[in-house]
Amino acid sequence: MAHVRLTPIGKPRPEVVDDTTFHAGQERIGALEETLRERLDEVQAGWGQKYVDRVHAKGKLTARERVERLKDDDSPIYEVGSFVNYGVKFGKLSSPVAGVVTAFVKVEGRWCMVIANDNTVASGSWWPRTPEKIQRAQTMALRLRVPTIYLVDCSGLFLPEQSKSFSGARGAGHIFKMNSLLSAEGVPQIAGVFGDCIAGGGYMPIISDRVYMTEQAYMVIAGAALIKGAKSQKMTSLGIGGPEVHVHKSGCADVRVPDDEVAIDCIRGEVSRLPSSAAPFYRGDAGPVEPRFAPRELRGILPRDHREVYEAEQVLARLCDQSLFWEVMPEIGEEMICGVGRLGGLYAGFVINRQGIVGDPDHPERQRPAGILYRGGIAKISAFSRACNDDGIPLIWLQDISGFDIGAEAEQNGLLAYGSNLIYTNSTNTVPMFTVLLRKASGAGYYAMAGLPYDPVVQLSTTVSRLAVMEGNTLAIATYNSKLDDNFEIVTEDPTERAEIEAGMKATRERIEADMDPYKAASQMDTDEIVEVEKLRDWLSTLVEMAYQNTGSRRIKNPRIWSMHDLDELVGGVR
Repeated sequence: MAHVRLTPIGKPRPEVVDDTTFHAGQERIGALEETLRERLDEVQAGWGQKYVDRVHAKGKLTARERVERLKDDDSPIYEVGSFVNYGVKFGKLSSPVAGVVTAFVKVEGRWCMVIANDNTVASGSWWPRTPEKIQRAQTMALRLRVPTIYLVDCSGLFLPEQSKSFSGARGAGHIFKMNSLLSAEGVPQIAGVFGDCIAGGGYMPIISDRVYMTEQAYMVIAGAALIKGAKSQKMTSLGIGGPEVHVHKSGCADVRVPDDEVAIDCIRGEVSRLPSSAAPFYRGDAGPVEPRFAPRELRGILPRDHREVYEAEQVLARLCDQSLFWEVMPEIGEEMICGVGRLGGLYAGFVINRQGIVGDPDHPERQRPAGILYRGGIAKISAFSRACNDDGIPLIWLQDISGFDIGAEAEQNGLLAYGSNLIYTNSTNTVPMFTVLLRKASGAGYYAMAGLPYDPVVQLSTTVSRLAVMEGNTLAIATYNSKLDDNFEIVTEDPTERAEIEAGMKATRERIEADMDPYKAASQMDTDEIVEVEKLRDWLSTLVEMAYQNTGSRRIKNPRIWSMHDLDELVGGVR
């Protein structure tokens, strides 16, 4: 029972794809990823050097400099929400990263969620979607039980757009409810206040377990300008709510420090007092081992064109430690692959859509396309998802899906009920789940495979991901169906009407294609981050490590008592 049957998976790259195809694929995705890097540089620059200089002139650090100083020296920063509000204008203004940096950062050996107002963008104001982005980061921290660090330098709502960020179920005030829920669940919260902290910005750090204030910091319900207007009193915001008031009189802050650098060093000291990560305990003697096949090869193996096929096993072979994997229930639902591998020495469950053509168990003489959910595959991944939840194994969904099977036979086979079973399972799981949109994420298949509406802790997209109900051409045909024959050809002979239909179908295709762009999804928070395919393993390893970091917050079974073994035995027997 204790033996997890990890076996080699995958093949050397030359056996998977020829040199010409591989290098062409690398070039195509490489170009998209170069654009990704350029756009990341663009949004991470905030409002530009002029505003960086303004911050430095005040003797302060920028938000990104604070994060850089906070993190462990040898640790990368995993930013989420980089493209929130990307391409959106508010009058003539933009709000890069929605004016707030949210990132997973390792501090004193412990992964933390860091939320830092970007003081180079309207003094760290909250724009439309800024509150939702902060709340999304708080939700990630709550689900993973990782310490949450607020680096506060916030002048409150960006008032010209207040109607889009003040009210509603996810308005700015919901941030403080999330503060409260984190506190209620025992998730450590530490705040550093570095400057403006007005109105809602003043509330954000208060529920934290420890609050540090620099000499330039103040926390106020209303700033001096508002008080002057309302009460005709002359005063400064620092005098109203600076460290002299809140550290020594009100008790709303704990420690007074001279500057940014000291505050950050003190925050690191606070994190060092917390329990260390449990990940080494759950690794046991299994340290992180690189795959036998390099993750960078994914750039040339994963086709950019969603109509081209690839071997899903080759993706797993370039993600899992040593390219070892235990496939569970391979005899059922050939269109789906599910099983267990290690990431960074820690067990994780994987579900991925097979591509190409697979057999039809109901009609052995037929074949059918993969990348679609059929009855057997749905039942298999439902059972696997429940087993991962029961055994405490973090679960990774690798989506490349066109949707559910359709038609009279699918309905007779009860596909709606099988789909409901999967949806219920993923809706009620408590184990951390992470979703990756490799390429297609279409229709209800996107929902069923733990798409963002089903609350994965983090959802990642690649530069070739396509998120929509259906493809642009399919939607154009559906929209103009009454004007087409059985072969989807326009039936009218009138040249004017034909031209109008052709133009309408073309416009529909182009609009849907634009809507499917991953940057559009990231801008409106329909996905959390866009990443390079060769970095997927690093991202997933980090997320899985965080799932194992905290002790006592969830059930994690040792492999001797996994229900997964029983499931495999009952379905497949000893092989």
